[in-house]
Formats: sequence, structure tokens, C-alpha cells
Amino acid sequence: MHIEPIVSFAILLAVILIVPLCFERLRLPGLLGLLLAGVALGPNGLNVFETESETIRLLSDIGLVYLLFMSGLEIDIEQFQATKHRSASFGFFTFIVPLITGTIVGRLFGFDWNASILIGSLFASHTLLAYPIVSRLGVVNNEAVLITIGATIFTDIGALLVLAICIGVNQGEFTVFSLVRLLLSLIIYSAIVLFGFNWLGKEFFRRSGDEEGNQFLFVLLAVFVAALGAEVIGIEKIVGAFLAGLAVNSVVGDGPVKEKVLFVGSVLFVPVFFIDLGLLIDVPAFISSLGAIWLTLAILVGLISSKFVAALLAKLAFRYSWREMVTMWSLSIPQVAATLAATLVGYRAGILSEGVLNGVIVLMLVTATLGPVITARSAIGLTVPETNIVEPEEPILDTESTVEKRSLSIVVPVYNPQTERYLIEMAAMLVRYETGKIVPLSVTTAHAHMDAPQLQVALARSTTLLQRATEMSQSLGVKAEPLYRIDDSTAQGISRASREQNADLIIMGWGKTTGLRARLFGNVIDSVLWASHCPVAVTRLLDPPANIRRILVPIENLSQRAGGVIRFADILAAASNAQVTLLHICDTRTTSNRIEWIESQLKLLVSRYSPDSNSEIQIVKDDHIAGAILNEAKSYDLVVLRSVRRRMSFGELAISDVTTEVVKQLNCSIVMLGEPQRFGTLLPRTRDGAMHNFPEQASEQGAIVE
Repeated sequence: MHIEPIVSFAILLAVILIVPLCFERLRLPGLLGLLLAGVALGPNGLNVFETESETIRLLSDIGLVYLLFMSGLEIDIEQFQATKHRSASFGFFTFIVPLITGTIVGRLFGFDWNASILIGSLFASHTLLAYPIVSRLGVVNNEAVLITIGATIFTDIGALLVLAICIGVNQGEFTVFSLVRLLLSLIIYSAIVLFGFNWLGKEFFRRSGDEEGNQFLFVLLAVFVAALGAEVIGIEKIVGAFLAGLAVNSVVGDGPVKEKVLFVGSVLFVPVFFIDLGLLIDVPAFISSLGAIWLTLAILVGLISSKFVAALLAKLAFRYSWREMVTMWSLSIPQVAATLAATLVGYRAGILSEGVLNGVIVLMLVTATLGPVITARSAIGLTVPETNIVEPEEPILDTESTVEKRSLSIVVPVYNPQTERYLIEMAAMLVRYETGKIVPLSVTTAHAHMDAPQLQVALARSTTLLQRATEMSQSLGVKAEPLYRIDDSTAQGISRASREQNADLIIMGWGKTTGLRARLFGNVIDSVLWASHCPVAVTRLLDPPANIRRILVPIENLSQRAGGVIRFADILAAASNAQVTLLHICDTRTTSNRIEWIESQLKLLVSRYSPDSNSEIQIVKDDHIAGAILNEAKSYDLVVLRSVRRRMSFGELAISDVTTEVVKQLNCSIVMLGEPQRFGTLLPRTRDGAMHNFPEQASEQGAIVE
């Protein structure tokens, strides 16, 4: 059935948009819906798409490359560095044991040695689908969890190297000389990509400044050049894509360029790859083939048991507890990114059969469900060293001994007259409490001609807004130094002016707007959070700040990164005579001992970051975090949230963002505290004049300046 390429593309977009949403409403993985859509629309279904369709094949190949690139991009190099020796050991265990097991499975089912070893390599890698679970439970700093995360880099690289060798062997007569030549080419090529692309990327980003569009194009060019280079030396292009992801990992960081790269892949190319996988599945043939079913069972049992043995070896080697061992096992079970990509490459090359392809797809669905479920149960009882929880990643600065005391400076960008007063009032409360000044700021976007009529109108409007803000500040009894500037963009004007003023805090208005444009091109608040040197309080105030009497602070992750929001809420409460409640939502299966431990960690956080606080601590058992927060928030005037950047990872079968879900439904005032991308951030000073540093950036997709 021949369909015009434009029609095929339109149908693909409709499937990608509608099908995952429907499946997630049914609490089923969205990727499962894409696979089934491929089956239904493929040659074994309605025959809308053909497996050899040029449109599908092109987009699927891009998705395949993108999938492995994103896998390399998502690896946390810093966490790997922290435990690299033990990570290497567990990486070896969880690579070699599944590799041997998979090879045995392949030989038992009649595959030759090359195909059997490739099947073994499919077992060797893993995808960290359950990372959000251990992060929410605050046990990421447990050593067993850390080395499992770090082992990912070894398993993925090892699996892709085996794939490259197997493909090379399959393409020609195998000789020792050809193998040595392939390995040498691979080593030289890997060094060029990892070190050359990393250096080139840093130079380009440094010279391009804030030109995110050009940086985005550079990253895309890097991945496809690396993929092309891999094919030139005779290895599969996904190996080059993965290495490119590792190379630019530290270059893009967690900033807006990375968000755009992940967004484009997650919403378009990777979904097409899964639809294309569905086109290859012949369900009736699979069901009717008893041998294929036994092969699938062997793949499932082999993978799960081999990962268990690898975790057991790590337990014996490093003297971990059984709970830690089970957590390591469950984290290393899910098979998504590298496994699926290598399977499709092996199938297209004729090394792997259709039965293996079907078996690996079943493996993905089972392990992607089983792994996170086991992790959620086993990780609850894990503990971490107290120093990892309460000690900040950057030392707290005491102004009495390290820097000269100075007054507090709060920048308030003004744009919307309807929200201007509440923003100024909140800033005035903090300034009166800490002693300092407000800097009302209005930014006008530059024009090519400085005498343009539009620029004159914008400047007049800025003057009016600043005059109103100054009058409000004076009526509230605080000092105001209005500032307006002409800049390339609103976000750059805010971040640059704040740096010039050496601001301690930026208070901005927030709106509920979210959508494709905001996610793809970013918005003012995303850009300010990325570039700002100081915390940004993004507010939606329904009542005057002076009326705030009860403040709720949900603490999701039990780590030092919650210290900033605790400190901010305490200062705000002291300025308005309010009461702060720290809320933690835990699993309904959480034991009483675990609850006592959580409470002790929260008390340690409070004593460390806000020793004079009289905050209440409340721990609630509930499996639905957002629902529990919304229920508790009904009796509060203000909810203060850490604004966490949404990670649109290919590996998350059901993407969830608690902050986004809560914000959409809260009926009270909200402050989302976003901390800057770089460490060493200054929050408002303590009552004794000391200023504090708090780590980690934050951002909330879809926020706009009001």
C-alpha cells in the first residue's frame, strides 16, 4: 500500500500525539502503545505502513541514532567519578555474567557463535529506569546505588563494543588481522570523538555565548558526524552516537540546550523508532511458534537470573546487605535503550532472527515494569551516611569571616501591572527583615534602529512601570533603586542586570502557560534560571504576602539539595510571622523505623540550614505524591516548592513530574524556588548576617513572566 511521504508523516505525528496519551490514561506505558500502533498499522495489521517505507526508515534511523546519543548524554559522569573503582568492578560483574548467560542461551537454541555472543551482549547493558525512585527516597548517595549508576557506563560501552565486533565479523571473513585492525580503528576513533568533540564543543559554546540555536545545531551536527565516522571505519553508527553523547555530556550540562535536544528526540524521532519496531513484529507467527515462545522465556529467565548473580557477586565482594543487593539487581534489570538499538541493528544485519527480536521486545516490557517495582520496595529500607545528607556540596559562607557585610539586594522584574504590587510587597517583606534594597527592573528588547517608534513606546511603558514600583516601595518603607535597560532579550537583561547589581535574589511573576512553544523554544524564566547567579523565586500570589500565616514546604528528596527551599521558607515565615510545615510523602509500605529515620533526617536538614527555625515536620503515607500534597495544601496560604527541571528521558516509560502536577491544581499562592545552574549561590542572609550557599539548578517548564 503506497502512501505519499507527507501523508505518512502526518499519520505518524497523529499516532505519536494520541496513542501514548491514551495508554497513559489507562496507566499503561506510552511506549507500549507505540509498539502496538506499529503492529496494527504494519504489514501484519492494517498495512498502512511498509517496513521498507523511505519516510519510516529515515525517521527510524534518526531515532535509533538519537536513542543511543541520549543514552550517552544522560550518564552522570560526576557520580561515576565518585565511585569509579567499585563501579568498574560491578560493571564487570553485571556485564560478563549476562554476556556468558546470553551466549549459552544462543547456543542452546542453535545460533552460531557470532549470533550467540551478540545475544549475550544484549543481556549485558541496562537502563536506569528506576533512578527517579531512589532519588525520591533520598538514597542516591547509598554506595550500592551509586556504583550501580556508575556501572552503566561500562555495560553500555561494553555491549556496543561487542556489537561492533559482531557486525564486523558478519560483514567479512573473520581473521585475527581483521579483528586487530577493527579494534585499533575503534580505539583511535573513540579517542578522537571523546576528546576531540569535547574540546571542540567547549570552544564552540564559549565563543557562541547565549546563542542557544547555534549550540543546538552544533550538538546535532556532532552526533550525526560521529555516527557517520563510525560507519566509515566499519562499525555501527549507534556506537558513534553513544560516544558523541559521552563527549558532549559535560559541554551541555543540564541547561536549556540539553533540554531542547532531549525534547526533539523524545517527542519525534525516538517514538518513530518504536513504531518501526512494531512494524517488524508478527504477532500471529510469534504466538503460533512454540520455539519462539521458549526462546522468549529463555531470554527472560537468563537476563533476570544473570543480573541477580552479578549483584550477588558484588554483595560478596563489597559486603553489602541483602537489601542493597536486591536494589542493585532491580536497578540493573531494565533493558531499553542500548538493548533495543543493538537488537534492531543485529536483526537488520541478518545476525539475529525474528524470534530474538520479539523476545527482546517482550524482555523490555517485562523488565521495564519489574525493575522499578522491585526497586520501590527494596530501596525503602536503604540508609545513607548522615554526612551525605546534611553537608552541602559547597561550603556555607560566613560573611563575618570571609566577606564584607553588605545590604540585601532583591531584583524584581516588572512587566504586568496586575502582579507588580504583590511582587514588590514580597520583596519589601524580605528587605525589611534583612535590611537592604529593592531593584525594580524593566527590560526593553533592543531594535535594529534605536530611534524606532516601537522602542520609544516600550521605553515609555517601562518608565511608567518603574515609577509605580518605586512609589509602592516607598509606601512600604523600603529603599528602591529602579533600573531599566535595553538588551537583546528579556531573560538576558534580567540575568545580566542581576549580576551587575550583585543581587541576592530575583523575584518574578509566574503564569500557567505551558505548551509546545514553551517546551521547544524555552521561555523567560527557563532562561533566567539557567543564566542567573542567584536564586529565583517564581511566584503566583493570590493574596497580599503580608496575609500569609501558614506555609507548606513539600520535601521530596531527603538530601542537602532541599536546604535552600527550607532556608527560604523560614526567612519568609519570619518576615510575615507565619508557621512553616515541612511535608514528606512516603510509600504506604514504609515501616515505622523508616519513618523515624526520615524524621531524623529532616530535623538534621533544619538544624543545618535553619537552626533558629520552629518548623513543624509532617510525614504522610501515600502512594500518590501529588494527590497527598494537594490534600494537605488545602489548609495553607502558601506552598513553597523546589522547581525541578523536567527530564524527558527516552527511558522513562511513564514520564511524571510531581511539581508540574501539583502546580496545575493548587488553589493557593505558590512560590517555586529555582536555584542557579552553577554552585556557590547566595540566598538571603541569616538573622546574624551570614550568607549561605546552596547547590543545584532548577527550572520549571512552561513558566512565563507576568
